Amino acid sequence: MLGDLSLGLLWDVGRHGGRLSVLDGVDGLPGGFHRSGTTAGLLGRQAECEELDRLLAAVRVGRGRALVMRGEAGVGKSALLDCLTERASGFRVVCVAGVRSETELAFAALYSLCAPMLDLLDGLPGPQRDALGTAFGLRAGPAPDRSLIGTAALGLLAAAAGERPLVCVIDDAQWLDHASAQVLAFVGRRLYAEPVACVFAVRDDGEADELSGLPVMDVTGLSAGDARALL
Repeated sequence: MLGDLSLGLLWDVGRHGGRLSVLDGVDGLPGGFHRSGTTAGLLGRQAECEELDRLLAAVRVGRGRALVMRGEAGVGKSALLDCLTERASGFRVVCVAGVRSETELAFAALYSLCAPMLDLLDGLPGPQRDALGTAFGLRAGPAPDRSLIGTAALGLLAAAAGERPLVCVIDDAQWLDHASAQVLAFVGRRLYAEPVACVFAVRDDGEADELSGLPVMDVTGLSAGDARALL
């Protein structure tokens, strides 16, 4: 179902069940409104795909980027995320989705995103290592400062991007738990010189105030002509 995963590490189906997918060496993912083996033919989305290409180009040369794709339910945000992951040749791609039933579980989404990288945790400076480990329940201790957790998460993502650029895909961000959304927004605002991208998809009617201040790409419906061609 997931095309050719050259290093094939997959944990369940990411953005449709709210569970984690880790894709190393991604060559292709299914999805999209209209395609012939690739989302290169994503109908009516040339401008959006070009913007995603520019994001990937920047990250390839070490200029980190964050982007929030905002639009109503069913408008095609997940198809654009598939377009992004398909075009991320040579990247490490980690995907996670918000889960409505877990919105009250602090750091649930952040843990899912960071889980494949926790082997790098001990390489972080001591305060960051302890803060993130405590937030994830891996270490005992008092609740750490939220900004220190954010710094630790940024350090962990940067370490994971040490060998090749990293793309973090967060679908259904309107259902992220508050703590995770706050930390991921903190990270997204500080991706200055790291080969890391954080791309969020969020519903227009969802509450995602924590993501305010990040660059936004509005995803609207197809034009009448493209809609007719699709049908």
